[in-house]
Amino acid sequence: MLNTFAQNLNLAPTDVEALLACNLSELLAHPAVQAKLAGLNIELLRQTLPTAGQILADKLPPFYTWLQTELAVERVPDSPKHATLWVVNFLNHQESLTRLVELHRPVPRPAMENAIPRLVSLFETVEDTAVRQEWQTAVAALCLVLAVGASEADRPTTAD
Repeated sequence: MLNTFAQNLNLAPTDVEALLACNLSELLAHPAVQAKLAGLNIELLRQTLPTAGQILADKLPPFYTWLQTELAVERVPDSPKHATLWVVNFLNHQESLTRLVELHRPVPRPAMENAIPRLVSLFETVEDTAVRQEWQTAVAALCLVLAVGASEADRPTTAD
């Protein structure tokens, strides 16, 4: 997972480790994360949503089966439409990153960490290098948020 983030977000592994150690609010406010999100080529992502939608339609069902059988994730979507819709809504600023984390709270942290490299790699078959890299960067950025959310959920809460 660390290498997936370092490679697709163009960050040093030590920087990724530092980001993963943040809590969710620290991560979302972190200048490096803000820069990555602001640096996404939203127009290119919007223009290539049909390509991404087709990839997700083709590759998410086997991914969901893998989550259930190999990682014992109990609740997975029954179709890839939710992922495509969420990406569209995120790009159109209709969904928040905190909502993404809330929706994925039931996924255990180890399963999340094992699934992230595979999820980001779904776009490896995109022939256009710029499109492939932009989608992998976008998915990796969203997954970084999910990883921190899952890690935060695992941390013991301290009593006041």
